Amino acid sequence: MDVTDLRIALFSGNYNYVRDGANQALNRLVGYLLRQGAAVRVYSPTVDEPDFEATGDLVHVPALALPGRAEYRAPLRLPGKVRRDIADFEPNLFHIASPEILGHRALTLARRWNIPAVASVHTRFETYPRYYGMAFFEPLVVALLRRFYRRCDAIFAPSESMAQILREQRMSYDVGIWSRGIDRETFHPKHRDLEWRRELGIADDEVVIGFIGRLVMEKGLDVYSDAIDQLEKRGVRHRVLVIGEGPAREWFERRLPNGVFVGFQRGSDLGRAVASLDMLFNPSITETFGNVTLEAMAAGLPVVAARATGSQSLVDDGVTGRLVRPGAIEAFADALQYYCEHDEARNAAGEAGCAASERYGWDQVNQALVDGYLRVVRQRADGVTGPPRSPAP
Repeated sequence: MDVTDLRIALFSGNYNYVRDGANQALNRLVGYLLRQGAAVRVYSPTVDEPDFEATGDLVHVPALALPGRAEYRAPLRLPGKVRRDIADFEPNLFHIASPEILGHRALTLARRWNIPAVASVHTRFETYPRYYGMAFFEPLVVALLRRFYRRCDAIFAPSESMAQILREQRMSYDVGIWSRGIDRETFHPKHRDLEWRRELGIADDEVVIGFIGRLVMEKGLDVYSDAIDQLEKRGVRHRVLVIGEGPAREWFERRLPNGVFVGFQRGSDLGRAVASLDMLFNPSITETFGNVTLEAMAAGLPVVAARATGSQSLVDDGVTGRLVRPGAIEAFADALQYYCEHDEARNAAGEAGCAASERYGWDQVNQALVDGYLRVVRQRADGVTGPPRSPAP
């Protein structure tokens, strides 16, 4: 069996209607699979005006807008029309990209039809309750996730640090790696544009600390703001430039009154914006990989990040940036101050990060997942039915 024999049904709660790192990775994966001769059909909620055009055949799954986060859709069922479409497609593998209701329904269908199913892990959902004042729910979320992932034949994490956490949480007996790649034409130091910075009111000699991503509280906006407050109190000269949009933008702007907010950027504009920073500050602990961390490294920036999944696998502490205990405001401020005040160290870390990013090519990381697909399908053909079912402890 080879890649041309694969017929993959991909299920995602958000394939292209709101742009994020996870769905961009899924679209790149589908493009790669199609170029290699595999058949792919995607099942996801759709909207009239998605953030970007979908790659491959996309089938609409009915969904409701999430309360308080209306930009996102929650699929509540897998209707008969969609199930018939899946049956007509005749997949030999299910790939489930999110452990929500659509994912559960797809997994149940795969078990019923005796089709192998794999899941990719994109977000640390168990950490979300702590950002909404409900941290006591975290053990329950872990248990629910464990129940879901243990029913899959295999799961794939985007980094070794995330894979190790999944093993420690006993999420699966088969954890593989599907990393993330980087578009080195878009993210490169050559796109640094001092004239663009000047238009934003930033002087050439000002050190710019960047934020890149959706403006939501689970990205660590409170920690980011508190660390910047410390720099202000210490009299450290700097500017903050925020790249991204989201429901917490107004709150973030009030917390960072001297920050420059340029909104959502894409393509070459995003590459220019990232390269025009002097460092990235990423305090988030919810990412499983940290696409923005890799993008910043490719653009020649040092990264100050939380010692958490994703960034922990990308940032070489003391070489390409600094890793700091999550939530340690003073330590974050110390690292930021160091790079603000030591140009040579900042430049050296940026050059090291750019060199380290060269090993992350999209074709290589996607082929690693294809190899995992083929192994799972082959095992099922040989009578291996995946790990035993286990109730959540």
